[in-house]
Parts: sequence; structure tokens; C-alpha cells
Amino acid sequence: MTVTLSHVQATEPRPPNIVFMFADDLGYGDLGCYGHPYAKTPALDQLANEGTRFTQFYVTGVTCNPSRTGLMTGLFPARFSKYAADFGFGERVTITELLKKRGYQTGHFGKWHIGPDDADGTYGIDTVRVIGKSRDVIAGNTGRDDDVYAAAIDFIRKNKDESFYVNVWGHATHFPVNTAKGLAAEFNDVTVKRNDFSPTMQHKFDECKKIGGDLDDSMRQYLSDVYQIDRNVDRLLETLEELELRDNTIVVFSSDHGPAPVVLGKQGARKYSNNMLGYAGQFRGGKHDQYEGGTRVPFIIRWPDKVEAGRVDTQNVCSFIDWMPTLCAIAGVEQRPKEFDGEDISDIWFGTDRERIKPLFWKTSSTGSTPAIRDGKWKLHLPRKQRGEPELYDLSIDPSESNNVASEHPEIVKQLSAKVAAWVATLPTQYTKTKDKQD
Repeated sequence: MTVTLSHVQATEPRPPNIVFMFADDLGYGDLGCYGHPYAKTPALDQLANEGTRFTQFYVTGVTCNPSRTGLMTGLFPARFSKYAADFGFGERVTITELLKKRGYQTGHFGKWHIGPDDADGTYGIDTVRVIGKSRDVIAGNTGRDDDVYAAAIDFIRKNKDESFYVNVWGHATHFPVNTAKGLAAEFNDVTVKRNDFSPTMQHKFDECKKIGGDLDDSMRQYLSDVYQIDRNVDRLLETLEELELRDNTIVVFSSDHGPAPVVLGKQGARKYSNNMLGYAGQFRGGKHDQYEGGTRVPFIIRWPDKVEAGRVDTQNVCSFIDWMPTLCAIAGVEQRPKEFDGEDISDIWFGTDRERIKPLFWKTSSTGSTPAIRDGKWKLHLPRKQRGEPELYDLSIDPSESNNVASEHPEIVKQLSAKVAAWVATLPTQYTKTKDKQD
């Protein structure tokens, strides 16, 4: 019997759906399952129980656009000579384009910040809906991402009979945090005990008080913004259950980088928000920093019977730079870009423990900016324009980056510096933005 191509295609297993929920400025330690002492995140905690929670997962940039650029293209954002928020990705192929060619229905809802064009069809995304925060949030009992999740749920319902990929990119917990009264009331009993938090959080409490904030009220505001994320996640997960899509859907929740500081902006244009009490756990730094608090994020993945339930992966070093090659491997995308910076970590998602093949790099899109590298257990921060001293940390014993051991391991500094120099030599020598902006 001759088997026709159409018969092969008809009997080929349907590739999994992919739901990618991205929070904005959410700290590593802002969820209950990641150790926050007061957070209420029952849906996300349950998602972690039903899937795998990673403790060494990294973003590709320490502000909003670079983080998104890396995961969408599989390239470190410093490779783009033109700032992608202003100019888009140029000729670089995106994960959504590759999945679209594979037969996926593709959607994007919420924050964009990946180029000037947000029309349907951009980057191979069938349905693009750039949605701001929900209306009438402050007076009511809904969260600012309600409209984002409602639109994503509608997309899932319409495409339930086909493989789909959907970005659900919310606005919480980005500045400003000013949540609905009904949500904030959930935390009326919260009283901040500073010793419940790591030493790296204490400077935020000091800044909050310095600008006239009340720690209890500010914490309640922030916690309620995180809580509304959890409520919306619950709505989406319930939809997958209702439509019987749970078993063949990869669900991922993460954040685009570390938590924002209390004092934002540059000298002369500062913004103050005592409600910006995002928590990076034991890690140093946050948004704008290449320290662990800025680059290490929560990452939860569920795919029943494929990804182990209840597992906490503390060993593997993974990154959103791996998003493209990993999804291509899982979805059966054969024609992939020849150039990408990540690696296929699907085996790690499925439970393998192994050493990472490629190092991770961070560098902002400026010729004089300071690069950083994570390679194995080591993290090296080079000094800006050769001023100052390099900082080397052994993350296996010092994840908070509190003890610079560069002078004790000059050979490691030399080796990692050479890797950074070789990488920087491949980057553009000039960068272009339409204007300087904060995100």
C-alpha cells in the first residue's frame, strides 16, 4: 500500500499549543511558590505543583524591549544595531514566524514594545491586539490586565481546534502600581516585618520611607497587583480545562526581568513610587541591573505527561535566549535560522540535568556599556570602559553576589574576560535609537 503525503499529514500528531504569560517587572521572589512571605498566588502556586519550577532561569535583557527581543529572535539584543523597540527586528526571523509556517495560529495580546508596526501579520502573528491597562480599575474590583487576558481567552476559544501560540503580555507590576480598592482589601491584614525579607530588600524599604511612603500600605498595593495577575492566570487555565486543551498545551509563566526600583528615571527626570516593592528574593539588584536580581526570574512550565509535575529544577541554567530553538524542536520546525545564540533545552524541560553548552551574556545597546557573562557557576561583571575592577562571583555558594572573588581567581577572570571580548567583537560598533526613553 502506498501512503500518500496527505495521509501522513492527516495522521501526524498535532503539535502542542503554547500559552506564554509574561509579567512586567515582576521580581523573582514575588510569588508564593518562590518564597514571598505575604503573596497570595494560589493559581500560580498550583501551576508550579502541576509542572516544573526553575530557580536558575534568566532573561536576555534588563529592560522591557531587550528582554522581549532576545526571546522573539533567539539573538542577544546587543546584536541589533538599531534599537528594536524603535525599528523592529529587521530581517531577523521570529519564533512566531517559524510557528506560523509550521501551521500554528498565532496571537499576541497586551504589551507590545517590539517595534513600530503592530498590525495583524507582523512577525507572523495573525492577531495582534496591543491592549493597555483595563478601564475603571481603581474604582472597581478588577485588575489592570483583565482586558488582556479576556482577549487572549477569546483567541484560544476561536482557535481551539487548531494548534495555537499566544503571547499574553500583561502590564503588572510595571510602574505605576495603583490597584483596585477591592483587590487591595485582600491584604488589609498585612503588616510588614522587615526581617521577613532578605538583606537585599532593605534598601527599598528605606527608600519607600524616605519619600514619605507607608510600608504597610505600599506593600498591600504591590501584593494586590500581583494577586490580580494570579486571578487572571486562573481564568485562562480554567478555559483550557473547559475546552479540554490542558493535556496538549504548554503553559509558561515568567517575568521580563527583575523588579523596578522605588526611584525611577534619570537625574532631573526622576519618578517616585513608594509602591514599587517588587522582591528579588536573596538576589542583588533589579530592573536595569545585570546582577542576579535583574536577570534571574521566575519560570514555571506545565505540559502534562511531558514536563514532570511538582519538580523544582535547581540545577540547570536556562534562559529565554533558548526559547526559539527549544520551541522549534518541540513543534517540529525543521527550517530554523542558521544563527541563534541559544540552545535547545527541551531535554531539560523534560527532566534532564546537564551542563549548559553556551554561556549567557548581557550587555545594553551602547558601545561603552559594561558586559556580564554567566558560564557554569561563575558570573563575571567587567568594569565600564576599563575603570574600576572586575567583579567575579561563584553563584553556587554566593547567589546574592556579595563576595567578589576576582582577586582570588585571576585565571577565571582571564578566561571569562577572553570569552566576553570575543563576543563583544561580534557586536555592532554603533547603535541607533530614535530617542532616549525609559521602559
